[in-house]
Amino acid sequence: MARGTSEDKKLKWWQLSLLGVAFTIGTGFFLGSHLAIEIGGPAVVGAYAIAAVAAYLVFDRLAQMTASEPLEGSFRSYAKKAYGRWAGFGSGWVYWSSELLIVGSQLTALSLFSRFWFPQIPMWAFAIGYGALGLLIVVAGTRGFERLETGFAVLKIAAIFLFIVLAALVLFGAFKTAAHGPAIPKRWLPSGWTGLWAALIFAFYGYGGLEALGLMATRLEKPEQAPRSGRVMLFALGSVYVLSIGLVLMLEPWTSYRAKESPFVVALADYRLVFVPHLFNAVLVIAGFSTMTASLFAVTKMLVTLASEKDAPPLFAARSGGGEGKPWAAIGLTAAGVAASVLFAFLLPDTVYEYVTTAAGLMLLYNWLFILLASGRLLKPNAWGRIKSGLGMALIVLAVSGTWFHPVSRPGFFISLGFVAVIGAVTIVMRRLWSRRSTEQNAIRFPTEIKAEADQRQAGYDRYSGKEPAR
Repeated sequence: MARGTSEDKKLKWWQLSLLGVAFTIGTGFFLGSHLAIEIGGPAVVGAYAIAAVAAYLVFDRLAQMTASEPLEGSFRSYAKKAYGRWAGFGSGWVYWSSELLIVGSQLTALSLFSRFWFPQIPMWAFAIGYGALGLLIVVAGTRGFERLETGFAVLKIAAIFLFIVLAALVLFGAFKTAAHGPAIPKRWLPSGWTGLWAALIFAFYGYGGLEALGLMATRLEKPEQAPRSGRVMLFALGSVYVLSIGLVLMLEPWTSYRAKESPFVVALADYRLVFVPHLFNAVLVIAGFSTMTASLFAVTKMLVTLASEKDAPPLFAARSGGGEGKPWAAIGLTAAGVAASVLFAFLLPDTVYEYVTTAAGLMLLYNWLFILLASGRLLKPNAWGRIKSGLGMALIVLAVSGTWFHPVSRPGFFISLGFVAVIGAVTIVMRRLWSRRSTEQNAIRFPTEIKAEADQRQAGYDRYSGKEPAR
């Protein structure tokens, strides 16, 4: 009997929605939102709403493709089917590279959060510990990963709702402070429209993770329910994001959110709630670890898929136990990538590393574009479908172009182009190699047939021209 029957158990649509929340809510929202507020001011509430619309449009197209034909490689396989092998190769490696960089970013953030309680322990010790624990969860298998991520999703949603309740109590005067009281912002665009434009990328980053949800959608009991899972997940996320960021801006002046601290901690710091910093620091650790583990799972799964389709060395598709065990080579490369990311993060200055993580977020958006482009070919959408795809692409281009308007995000744009250029160059080389191999295989496999066809064509030509057939 085949092993791992528990891993073959299918998901219900609501379980996939919860996994989507687990993949998505992480330090990009709990911590990274302070960058959006700092750059764009109070108007970032609108930026998170715009990003929610774009995320919905992208996942809607991805879910429709999954419903019509579930493929193991998800968005990467759809790109390949729509545009050819080069598109699947490039999309897969862009995603793999960006997620691996994000893992390093999450490990750095987790180490910073953990030093809140244990300042005497060096950051590298925390990073190694969290990285090893995440890899152990990946080794444990898909089913254990799903259980853990579902639990994390519930905890993260509960933490956001707790913040909303506490913020509401503050607004109604349940907690007093001598410093100031809550107030509605008077200037919504202190940095102008360009500030809001530049902040869009950080709002979009808060929804990063829906690609991994696409990888899990193939395990639905009913793949046609994938669109429902995405709609519920993104409506819930968009609602709590906009509401919680709005409350953050009402509790403290927007200029308070400049330090590298979570806005959710800063917002309640003046209200004498001594348990809040510890509670939300724990939430930050859970959120960061959850998204890091999801990224580790996604890059390992993507590497196995690439290798199984010969877009990576076949070694990485091999499994122990006669094909039913673990892909140890793929897990080993992921572990090496985690080690390199940790080293990279700690050797570079903070600002440079922020540029690299911003580039990783941009590369995820490039994959969003690929999803929309592939859906245009595979789904044959009607006029309304084309409008939705066009609007999604326009919003993504808007977010990417906004990185020009701030010194923190501008270098990340060029770094992302550098990564894409390298992967593009490798793709061009591989495309030529595939073409040459195809020609050689045809020459080896069909020499008799090719010669017979050529002789037949020549004989027909000779008869038509009145010449004797060649002997």
